[in-house]
Amino acid sequence: MKSVFNWSGGKDSALCLYRVLQEATLPVDRLLTTLGHATQRVTMHGVRQELLLQQAQQLGLPLQQMLMPEDASMEAYNHLMQTTMHQLQNEGITHAVFGDINLQDLRVYREQQLAKVGLQAAFPLWGQPTDVLVREFIKLGFKAVVVSVNARLLSGSFAGRLLDEQFLADLPAGVDPCGENGEFHTFVFDGPLFQAPVPYTLGERVLRQYGVSEDEAANYDTGFWFQDLLPV
Repeated sequence: MKSVFNWSGGKDSALCLYRVLQEATLPVDRLLTTLGHATQRVTMHGVRQELLLQQAQQLGLPLQQMLMPEDASMEAYNHLMQTTMHQLQNEGITHAVFGDINLQDLRVYREQQLAKVGLQAAFPLWGQPTDVLVREFIKLGFKAVVVSVNARLLSGSFAGRLLDEQFLADLPAGVDPCGENGEFHTFVFDGPLFQAPVPYTLGERVLRQYGVSEDEAANYDTGFWFQDLLPV
């Protein structure tokens, strides 16, 4: 029995990986991360491939990258994921681990997709209070920088900040402290699993708008602030 760990590079992934490695009941064979083929950046996080590779190196785990075409449809994503999971199963992988906490629709989707290729899904953080989890992350000594925020819910000033108690205190009411609803994403650069910190400097902060019509925009989160991180 061995697993592939679905790795975003952010706080939930790091805490989940820590739990799995501490419990040592589900051996982690490798990390799996989705990047944009054109951008060479982690999807929805915007983190550069070079920093992702350094992160995996400091964690001491192999990294498999899944490259998505620009503006790929859900059908194309499902096909690529299914092909990848078939390959992993052929290599002896039995489980796929996710850091999801409470999004039931997402969990059902993952379980259904994995069932098609005979793999089991594992959710070590499932159902636990997000305020408790984020403070456990901080207390363990993990360090993370905020790399993207939902512009409808948070100002651009939240991007580029460290995830610490002050950050949590400054979050507006209704924003999940783990960003579980996509309010913000992070890049973990140090912590108890790291052999050494991943060095970076802050680059440009940009607002990007995503492709729905003007009429649809009121019902969708279409704007996100991204804080670029530059390798050192």
